[in-house]
Amino acid sequence: MMDPARILYEDNHLIAVNKLPGEISQGDKTGDIPIGELVSEYLKVKYQKPGNVYLGVLHRLDRPASGVLLFAKTGKAAERMSRIIAEREVEKTYFVITDRCPQPENGSLTHLLWKNQKQNKSYVIQGNRTGAKEARLQYELVERSESFFLLRVLLETGRHHQIRAQLAAIGCPVKGDLKYGSARSNPDGSVCLHAHTLAFTHPVTGAYISICAPTPKNHPWTLFST
Repeated sequence: MMDPARILYEDNHLIAVNKLPGEISQGDKTGDIPIGELVSEYLKVKYQKPGNVYLGVLHRLDRPASGVLLFAKTGKAAERMSRIIAEREVEKTYFVITDRCPQPENGSLTHLLWKNQKQNKSYVIQGNRTGAKEARLQYELVERSESFFLLRVLLETGRHHQIRAQLAAIGCPVKGDLKYGSARSNPDGSVCLHAHTLAFTHPVTGAYISICAPTPKNHPWTLFST
């Protein structure tokens, strides 16, 4: 069952949790238990529900990444929140650790990304290609240690492996991300990509909501003050 300490936000309509590296957002061919099942069990126990509870998956995080993951507790909230996400009215901020400093240290990136379905990998391409989509983000250098650099990334679009592919394209792959060119893996198999903040207008109440997930408590995250 979900550790209650990992619940970042909950009301009658939505629930947000801090996803750990290695957890899957949705069921896949591995057969591993998706995080949604843990959240459903948590809700059943907390509210003493005899049957199944509704839980709508609103978005996903890459398996080796961590951070804010939002679910809907009602069909109405799921429909409205999905529309908000589709219309890009959600502000998504990530923390990323790399072992190279981007040049310039603050900037924006715009690329065309094409997803190779067989490889489950996105490529930055030049020119037109069927299925290619524009990807945009902003980044800034927040802190640096002797060996690593902490970036804050604001997503403007939500493409497959967008941050991983775009940072790799400028020579700054996410630490631990072998798939996109990092020199070595992290001991726990994670990549240093953390969904830190999700901010939006509540789909039912209209209130402004900002949900933050603390960064992991292991190396190299502990090198930084965030």
